[in-house]
Amino acid sequence: MWKFVPIHYLKRFVLRSCLAVIAGATLVRGATYLYGHAHTWTSFESVQPRRMALVFGAGVRNGLPTAMLYDRVATAVDLYNAGKVHTLLMSGENAGPQHDETAVMRQTALQLGVPEQDILVDGGGLSTFDTCVRARDLLALRREPVTLVTQSFHLDRSLSLCNAVGVPAWGFAADRRGYAGLWFNQARVIPATIKAAWDILIWKI
Repeated sequence: MWKFVPIHYLKRFVLRSCLAVIAGATLVRGATYLYGHAHTWTSFESVQPRRMALVFGAGVRNGLPTAMLYDRVATAVDLYNAGKVHTLLMSGENAGPQHDETAVMRQTALQLGVPEQDILVDGGGLSTFDTCVRARDLLALRREPVTLVTQSFHLDRSLSLCNAVGVPAWGFAADRRGYAGLWFNQARVIPATIKAAWDILIWKI
């Protein structure tokens, strides 16, 4: 015989489930924030020299970098010019001529004066997790420390992912201005962080 669950039991179960999800998400986000904060250089002068800077893609429009992407590349170029890094690895999505992030990143770095031989590109960085794993596997960055360059809202997650997969990384934020649509990126930080934790869990399994 089927027995119907009283509605108040069902409501209690749903409420407790929602609270558990919120608590778990808050815990993951808090841990990621603390870890990222502890591995982020807070001033240009404090950045320690590394062989390579890993620059994350951030979209292109009409063949030009978005403001976020330009600032990531420009910040990496500043590190290069100051002798803080010697090679720039541009990692992003290459979805064809109309959306080739790495080509735009490379061209931007060239225009800013970086020699061609000091720029590497990886068009398989479809996600932050992919970028970290590919950097480790394709370029043998395991155990070699690198500097991650991206905006602060993305830096905590990037640092957690790269270090989790075996790329020793510290980060430097590319926050050079205010950004249109920043609220959207900030709003997706928690779900994106949960996905990052899931990616790490599945990868380790």
